[in-house]
Amino acid sequence: MPTRKLGLLIGAEEEDWPSALEALFRRHTPVASVGGEPLNVQVERVRVHPFDLRADTSYHVVVDRLGHWQLHPREWLKKAALFNGVYLVNNPFTFQSMEKHSAYAAMMRLGIHVPKTWLIPLKSYPDRPGYQDTANRYYDWFDLPAIGGEEFGYPLYMKPFDGGGWRGVSRIGNTAELMDAYNASGQTMMHLQAALEGFDVFVRALGIGPQIRPMHYDPSKPFHERYVPDRNFLSPEKTLEMTRITKVINAFFRWEINSCEAILKDGLLQPIDYANACPDMHLISLHVNFPWAVKSLLAWTTFCLATDRRMRLDMNMADYFAIADSERSYDEKLAAYEVLADAYFETERFDEFRHKQLGWLDEAMWEFVQSAEFDGILQGIVRDKFPAHEFDHFVYHYRTMMREWVQSNA
Repeated sequence: MPTRKLGLLIGAEEEDWPSALEALFRRHTPVASVGGEPLNVQVERVRVHPFDLRADTSYHVVVDRLGHWQLHPREWLKKAALFNGVYLVNNPFTFQSMEKHSAYAAMMRLGIHVPKTWLIPLKSYPDRPGYQDTANRYYDWFDLPAIGGEEFGYPLYMKPFDGGGWRGVSRIGNTAELMDAYNASGQTMMHLQAALEGFDVFVRALGIGPQIRPMHYDPSKPFHERYVPDRNFLSPEKTLEMTRITKVINAFFRWEINSCEAILKDGLLQPIDYANACPDMHLISLHVNFPWAVKSLLAWTTFCLATDRRMRLDMNMADYFAIADSERSYDEKLAAYEVLADAYFETERFDEFRHKQLGWLDEAMWEFVQSAEFDGILQGIVRDKFPAHEFDHFVYHYRTMMREWVQSNA
């Protein structure tokens, strides 16, 4: 029986989706077949320790949720890809070099409707030899209040150029707030971005491989209420556009678990945040979308394992830019970009694989959500994320939501 090993590199805060993924693999062995032989997948949580750069590894695919935030695991991932040929979900090279700033610039180059964004110099310079001298010689004086008031107008947003889970994001309503936020930014380089208020819909799409799920999102709500449990909040045309944008971004940068936030205002869909190395996959926030995320991750990792998918460390940006520079309309360009994205993801091959090899997955997830094991995961994450006096309330809340998911998918 062919055996492949899937590694989960995760942080201390995550216990829900890894436990659910492990349970699904455990409940359905073999998971698929390779060359007519049953495929067994071993799932293991990756440990962090000193390593020999020439050392072998037993992993074939690794799902990474830690390398973007911690240096040592990230360097092991790079070595595993370069030396051992391990397939990584996500790509640590592009998430290190192509953070939110580069992602904005690249998608603007493709003609995606990103709001007006400026990068402003550091408020406080690092204490390094030569930094202050260079700044004194070559950094131009700039009038930040004039940029805020005249170039943008209020309100606007100030946020770190490299992101970080809402870290340091400020809504700026006037010049005083702009200066206060800038003074507080210290040595964090910041973007200014035009605010899109009075919008029609805020949408967040989660992408796992070529699988994209647009979700209605309300950032003004508490964390556990931000995903609105409705499915028909966008027109078919805007659903297709959001799906294409997310898939194109992810293929362009080789990001295979990533989320894209966009605002629909006056008929224009404008992405505002789409470089998320560790996108939200938690049960308590995704709730009725959680089964989709777990199923999609199992399907994509199994496909990568079964087909011996290879890392693409090279970038084909020129192919996208050639389309961007053509005379095609926006919709025509987006469709052409999607062709490139589907080629990267092998979407047609993946869809056939999921249909033929993983036909059991939907029913298995439906049954699992009704199991005592799933209820134990639910209770564990509620206990971890909410105060003790709210435990019963939120256990009841999420049980109710998942029962509604079960009924709607019966």
